[in-house]
Amino acid sequence: MIQDIKTQLAEMNLDGNRNCWTDRLQAIRPEELEKELQNPAGRYTIDRLVRLLSPAAKDFLEPMARQAQALTIQRFGKTIALYAPLYVSNVCVNSCVYCGYNRHTKFQRTRLSIEQALAEADVIASEGFRDILLVSGEDVSFITVEYLAGLAQKLRDKFSSISLEIYPMSRQQYQQLFDAGIEGVTLYQETYDRQLYAQYHPAGPKRDYDHRLESPDHFSAAGMRRIGLGVLLGLADWRLETLALAQHAAYLMKKYWRSAVSFSFPRLRPATCVTEQWPYLVGDADLVQMMLALRLCFADAGIVLSTRERAQLRDHLVNLCVTRISAGSKTNPGGYTSDDPTGRQFEIADDRPPAQIAEKIRSIGREAVWKDWDRAFCDGQGVI
Repeated sequence: MIQDIKTQLAEMNLDGNRNCWTDRLQAIRPEELEKELQNPAGRYTIDRLVRLLSPAAKDFLEPMARQAQALTIQRFGKTIALYAPLYVSNVCVNSCVYCGYNRHTKFQRTRLSIEQALAEADVIASEGFRDILLVSGEDVSFITVEYLAGLAQKLRDKFSSISLEIYPMSRQQYQQLFDAGIEGVTLYQETYDRQLYAQYHPAGPKRDYDHRLESPDHFSAAGMRRIGLGVLLGLADWRLETLALAQHAAYLMKKYWRSAVSFSFPRLRPATCVTEQWPYLVGDADLVQMMLALRLCFADAGIVLSTRERAQLRDHLVNLCVTRISAGSKTNPGGYTSDDPTGRQFEIADDRPPAQIAEKIRSIGREAVWKDWDRAFCDGQGVI
């Protein structure tokens, strides 16, 4: 029997009292990295990840990058999948101190009707996308299961893959959405440190750490084919967060082996009325090390990078270990059909149009893929 993730994190001191891991990370010596990089890439153990995340590994980023690049091409080929987010509501009942959707922030809130959401989706489809991510604040009175199922059923003719990034639901609700054509869910724990989690989430349903932690079990058990995990980088020590994130991923991969797990790497970005000082901001070199370390431990995990990151960095990482990126993103409801920028969740850094990003991907020897699978294989017309 597989031990649940809550118990695993607690017993390993990955959800609090993590100083023991800081000491282990600091104690890694260069000769240990040299030996580690002689081992086959793509195998996860917590000890291996500690070495690859250690401060000592900063001097080994080039050999790590070469191994990560070779492993990514071996497992995924030279393709880069493109997707676009569609924000359907910026109403939220939570008080997350880092988010522009905080319920106390004063701005014009917007909820898209299904017809308005379809108009946004038409713009996204016209740009070539066949992979769409539905995003919303925790707006449970409007963005209901019925709303999402109805929207998904209307999107299925235009998009081969529909995923969600919204508030946690029950297994039964996820099952309803899966039956309606939604095949992936991304849910960030934000931080695996319980004490910091409580500090950053002072009020609202999201304050329940355990409910959020257990939600990937719910949508995985409901049959979702894509499991998206991540932490909001900047809320806690990135090395310690990566250790907890990796353990969560390893647990899900073992228990729900039919689903594909991916990692996302959102860094804190400027947002409406968010003025806090963040003591754990993650630099570019740290972000690269985190991504490379996870690739070298998880050969088949997707590596997802959003338009939070600037163009030059994204272009560099696409050539190393990234497998999926967003493009042309609008982070406010109605952003694709209107030039009004109000109500954005955060400011994007890469504002290039999708066609330009696709051309850049091709120019560095990769293939931009707008559609990488067909629903017919999962609708009784084929075999998975």
